[in-house]
Amino acid sequence: MILVNTDHISGKEIETLSIVKGSTIRARHLGSDIMAGLKTIVGGELKGYAEMIDEARAIATQRMVQEAEALKADAVVNIRYATSNVAQGAAEVLVYGTAVRFK
Repeated sequence: MILVNTDHISGKEIETLSIVKGSTIRARHLGSDIMAGLKTIVGGELKGYAEMIDEARAIATQRMVQEAEALKADAVVNIRYATSNVAQGAAEVLVYGTAVRFK
């Protein structure tokens, strides 16, 4: 499966199938929240949060790819990510794009 953030794939003629998406909501561990609170005082990267968002992106992308595979797509173009807080200590990651088939 080819995944790109452009609206085309060089050298390929594509047929649009459908919009596909994947999402997940992840909560931070209490220990991560405590360490993050300390980091806001002294500064630095919030590694627990960064790891959580990276994992959430991977899960959301996998779900989008599964949706595209169900449509027998060859690729997903014009991929975009969005992140939002949905509750105290929880974030949603959404990924969406256009499933296409090569002609």
